[in-house]
Amino acid sequence: MNDLGVVEAQIGRPPRSVIGVAQRCHLDLPVVIEVPPLLDDGTPFPTLYWLTCPLASKRIGRIEAAGGVRTAEQMLADDPALRGAHNDAMNRYRDDRDAQIPDGYQGHRPTGGVGGTSAGVKCLHAHYADTAAGNNNPIGAWTAEQIEPLDCTTKCVAAVDGQWSRNPAWKEPR
Repeated sequence: MNDLGVVEAQIGRPPRSVIGVAQRCHLDLPVVIEVPPLLDDGTPFPTLYWLTCPLASKRIGRIEAAGGVRTAEQMLADDPALRGAHNDAMNRYRDDRDAQIPDGYQGHRPTGGVGGTSAGVKCLHAHYADTAAGNNNPIGAWTAEQIEPLDCTTKCVAAVDGQWSRNPAWKEPR
């Protein structure tokens, strides 16, 4: 399978850098890709794990539109243990990403933790991608509880003559 072509069809544009697949769905398509901290053109990029799954993106978009980021922020404000676990996840994310920057690199660096933020919640998509990639992230886990299972019966993308595009037969499972 051409992962690059699949991801391009899933996100609607070519990725800005070389990617690795961090998690696949049960249909063997990428759900989350890993992106380097310095893109091919040298631009610093804070997002280590990028969500590509159209189903997960759609479902998370609904949560965000309904105030999900504010809800997550309030959960952190109300629960010191959750806030501590969130801070641990942000630090781990930053450290994992920064460990990929070449020794001696002197240029601009990405900053922040998940989604490039230094505190709080910026994007549920990014937190979920971190969780789906196999990491401990309490906001990502909370998001996963609301959107999973990702139980498509038809692939979201299809290849026609070697070119990948969104599959018109795909429908969101209920």
